[in-house]
Amino acid sequence: MLNYEEIVSLDLKHVFQTYTRQPVALKSGSGSLLTDVTGRSYIDCVAGIASCGLGHCNPAVVDAIKLQAKTLMHVTNLYYTEIQAKLAEKITTISGMDRVFFCNSGTEAVEAALKLAIRTTGKKEFVATHNSFHGRTLGSLGITSKDQYRMPFEPRVKNVSFVPYNDSEEIRKAITDDTASVVIEPVQGEGGVNIPSINYLREVREICDEKDVLLILDEVQTGFGRTGKWFGCNHSKVKPDIMTLAKSIANGFPMGAMLASGRAADGFKRGDHASTFGGNPLACAACHATIDTIKKEKLVEASGSTGAYFLEKLGATSLDFVDLRGIGLMIGMEFVGGCNSLVERARQRGVLLNCTSEKVLRFIPALNITREQVDQVVAALDE
Repeated sequence: MLNYEEIVSLDLKHVFQTYTRQPVALKSGSGSLLTDVTGRSYIDCVAGIASCGLGHCNPAVVDAIKLQAKTLMHVTNLYYTEIQAKLAEKITTISGMDRVFFCNSGTEAVEAALKLAIRTTGKKEFVATHNSFHGRTLGSLGITSKDQYRMPFEPRVKNVSFVPYNDSEEIRKAITDDTASVVIEPVQGEGGVNIPSINYLREVREICDEKDVLLILDEVQTGFGRTGKWFGCNHSKVKPDIMTLAKSIANGFPMGAMLASGRAADGFKRGDHASTFGGNPLACAACHATIDTIKKEKLVEASGSTGAYFLEKLGATSLDFVDLRGIGLMIGMEFVGGCNSLVERARQRGVLLNCTSEKVLRFIPALNITREQVDQVVAALDE
């Protein structure tokens, strides 16, 4: 087995250096614990950027993948498969949507959503929000507000108006006769765990209905129990026209989905969109097991209760933060001077954290993280 230095050397030589990696090489994981190549363990509060909602190597997901891998791994969407058809029924049932398109990532789900909005309405403009993040392909970059991501690549989707988040009236003002859709995250994750008022999505839904504009909700990070509800929009009891999913959908196995309801559910025609690997049997097996385990272990409810406990404990630390906010197990602790040094010091004490939007320490652990582990994380930070 290679040591840390050998792994880094290989990476520097052969991998595009597009990532700023932390100085640790991980080898294995179980639940909320990760182990590096030296044998040191860490409590993981990043969870694959909110992707491993059941923790690492969840037995139910592992067994489902192993069984499916011995049965059928991939056939493309030229053919029907029972496992995909049943998963479509399961996902539309828990989401309240009508139809689903399976893909491989959140970015792909957003790309599909943009195409569907254009195809359904015949219009080409979009309204998105400041501090939004929807992906890194050219289309999804077009509705991502940060210039550092968007400007160097001159994305194809150029007819986008950016408005302040949590201000529904600004959305009303931005809508034109050629607006196809408003695109919003129920909670902004990469933007700094920004949580809107409870009425925000309701007001936006009403405006979209009034203006005959589609509402796209990007639930890539907020879906599958992360906020203490199955989906972030459930807190406001709002149903979108289009919803994008990924990350925790298959507990870290590459998968994404774009869901639609109402007229948008009939917007695509044969040949309008496709994905070679979308909804492949392996991914579907992982997703089935993920949803079944969330239900069986009541992890949506656990996210709400453990998140409240985590928030309370963080609020009692001696850290000099300026704001602390959270919903379920999606928590942000904001600092004036940034938080990268805190990430480094926490790692040295056996805790993996993430600094987003430069100054917000983000906590997005597995939904089944224990309270004992939460206490250990808080104690490490308090040191």
